[in-house]
Amino acid sequence: MLSELLERVARGLESRGIPYMVTGGQAVLVYGEPRMTRDLDITLGVGPEHLGQIEELVSSLGLKILRSSHAEFVRDRMVLPCGEPESGFRVDFIFSSTPFEQQAIEHARAIRIGGTDVHFASPEDLIIHKMVAGRPRDEEDVRGILLKTPDIDFVYVEHWLRQFDKALGRPILARFQNLHKSTEA
Repeated sequence: MLSELLERVARGLESRGIPYMVTGGQAVLVYGEPRMTRDLDITLGVGPEHLGQIEELVSSLGLKILRSSHAEFVRDRMVLPCGEPESGFRVDFIFSSTPFEQQAIEHARAIRIGGTDVHFASPEDLIIHKMVAGRPRDEEDVRGILLKTPDIDFVYVEHWLRQFDKALGRPILARFQNLHKSTEA
């Protein structure tokens, strides 16, 4: 059921020329440890000024917007939360606005699901997303990715984490380096 939803969303975005990448728990399933997740996080290569186009996509996919004042929510949070009534899956469309997000979308990897190429965040960009979020579950996801994905570009990861350290004033790079060391032991 989730694979069908992934295919539908990917085809809908592709047909509208909207770049995207799957992030979150579904991308972790590709590169890291399996875990239960009933949501789909889609980072879009467009900003909130394209909300009307995404609303039309949501409607064509049979999804329901989960916020009554969703335009305000998108403006404030850059996310359009939706749900698929039939399956109960949640689908979050995340509008992008940063150079990192744009570059990450360019690095996305096409993975064949059914008859459709679905674009997933690279393992490096997924690590960066997870480290910036910084929740314990995110750090466990990063640990799983590091253990299962041998060819990580650490220079790229550390470059972006250093940028987020400066922007957010948090020791994200140091947390990642400690996590990475713990997976080497």
